[in-house]
Amino acid sequence: MPTPEQIWADADLPTRRLAGLALNPSVPESILLRLLSDAPLAARMVLCRDRILPDNVVDAVIEHPDTYTRSFFARNSHVDPAQRVRLLDDPEWFVRAHLAEGPRVAAPARPRPLPDEAVVHMISTYDDELLGGSFYQQISTGLRRAMPTHPIAKVRRWGVGGWASLPADMRAALLADPDGEVRETAQRHARLQDPAWVESALPDRPCHARTDLLLHRALSRAVVDGVLARPVGKDDKAMIAVNPTLPPDAVVVLAADSDPEIRGRIAQRADLGPAECRALVADPDPDVRTQVAYRADLGPAELRTLMTDPHPDVRLAVSLHPALSEDERAQIDYQVPMDHPFVFHPAPEVPRDHETIRRDALSHHPLLRRQAARDHLLPPDLVARLAADDDLGVRVLLAQNHPDAPAPLLLRSFLEYTGPERSHLTTRPNFPTNGLAAFADHQDPEVRALAARDPETEPTAAERLTQDPKYAVRAAATRHPNLPQSRLAVLLDDEELAHDAAANAALDLDTIHRLLKTDGRQVRPQA
Repeated sequence: MPTPEQIWADADLPTRRLAGLALNPSVPESILLRLLSDAPLAARMVLCRDRILPDNVVDAVIEHPDTYTRSFFARNSHVDPAQRVRLLDDPEWFVRAHLAEGPRVAAPARPRPLPDEAVVHMISTYDDELLGGSFYQQISTGLRRAMPTHPIAKVRRWGVGGWASLPADMRAALLADPDGEVRETAQRHARLQDPAWVESALPDRPCHARTDLLLHRALSRAVVDGVLARPVGKDDKAMIAVNPTLPPDAVVVLAADSDPEIRGRIAQRADLGPAECRALVADPDPDVRTQVAYRADLGPAELRTLMTDPHPDVRLAVSLHPALSEDERAQIDYQVPMDHPFVFHPAPEVPRDHETIRRDALSHHPLLRRQAARDHLLPPDLVARLAADDDLGVRVLLAQNHPDAPAPLLLRSFLEYTGPERSHLTTRPNFPTNGLAAFADHQDPEVRALAARDPETEPTAAERLTQDPKYAVRAAATRHPNLPQSRLAVLLDDEELAHDAAANAALDLDTIHRLLKTDGRQVRPQA
């Protein structure tokens, strides 16, 4: 079976026009059904995968005789997941596998969770090899939390995967589970907390397995001593430096290691002793001092030392310390970085403390306000306050993350921010459309493309943008309903833009019917 990319690359011009019709919002349901029945595979792929579909068309997709056509719908990110799971018991494993794998979505978006009962059914009845890939991303938070105690054994076995975060009583119950596979899976995870077993399983050469065991698993005294005395790989000591089971005396040893990377990792440990902490505050390497400066347990003397550190990164790190007052922060000579990516951050499963968020939002420190701006539950008064903030990072982070970010903020952020995930701003619920025609001649092509979103863009401007040097601008303008019909007719024969021209909602019905024919004949099923 060719990949979707190959299917599209092999599609000829008439097929690409049919694919455009499949996306055209003005095409009636009867024609969508006809495309589903008669169009070549590339057009059916676009129809079933890349748009919301009327209920009658969904019904026809579910009953379609072609396996690949149904599989495209199984990975549709636009439809309600409850529609996709109508393929739950499809007779073809290929369709079921695509349903489990889920839609392809561009970062930072994630697939919407499938209904819990559908996920349970898949875990209970699908072969394990179908439940890889991104299947786990389609499981709701509530079901993930309930898995370790679920009444169905196969679901409990999935719940064992979160072993490290499970409470002791839940682990004990899984180790004594009446189902043998659940017990065996729990025992495999429990072994990773047995230093003797980890020692026996530790490979004697650098590899992924050795890395996992040294970073995350219970370390025996022999393993620690071996790494300290005779490391197998150059990163062995750095790996055990972050392992939570590292014994206190080894923490002391590594805190004085000659490698600043190792000292920097030790500086982040919660079990770092006071003497070692004081020594690292005076470390000759500024990266190490920076890591120490982030520690919440610093005393007044350490804070005073770091507040006047000669390196700007250290001063910036300590300026965020929760023990400092606003006046104390103001005394620190720190510089706010502007080269950081201001992007979407998924909401944490455990919401941050409301008082801490409010304190950060009201702080004079831009980085604390940026931290607050990422919160998805920020109340309206703080949204209004941070939307008018004088720091670009605060404004853009609010725009990227808050579901009620106002339209003026979203547009301003898009115009001013050119870093990673800029395009995500245009997907936010309140991103405006009116007034964007004013950007048709903007020097930034991403800004010029905004004009295609404005229903009031003049026909002459839309036509000019279809000849823009940048393909994204040309494609967006080709779909504008104000594009002159004469220009639209030309673009329907353009190898590059025919797909977008056929998707234009202003396409008249006569032209639509003409495009449904290939060389004067009705298109026939392909593949």
